Amino acid sequence: MQLTVELSLHPFNTDYKTLIKDFIAELNKREGLVVKTSVTSTMIHGEYGHVMDNLKELFAWSHGKHGREVFVAKFIPGHELT
Repeated sequence: MQLTVELSLHPFNTDYKTLIKDFIAELNKREGLVVKTSVTSTMIHGEYGHVMDNLKELFAWSHGKHGREVFVAKFIPGHELT
């Protein structure tokens, strides 16, 4: 099954733009994902398990590197990015 996730990151840091750009850069290194970034969120699309595995790894990486932060996500199974 295909999955699209709309993800927003809200760091507890005054240098939030750098942290968000850092997360997006790390996300774009992942193979097998379609990533589209806008001003307020990033859309991630791919095979369900692959998307979820990558998000799990990226959340742990980001928390370890940047500390406390909030992720807001919408999960849309079966939705194709256009």
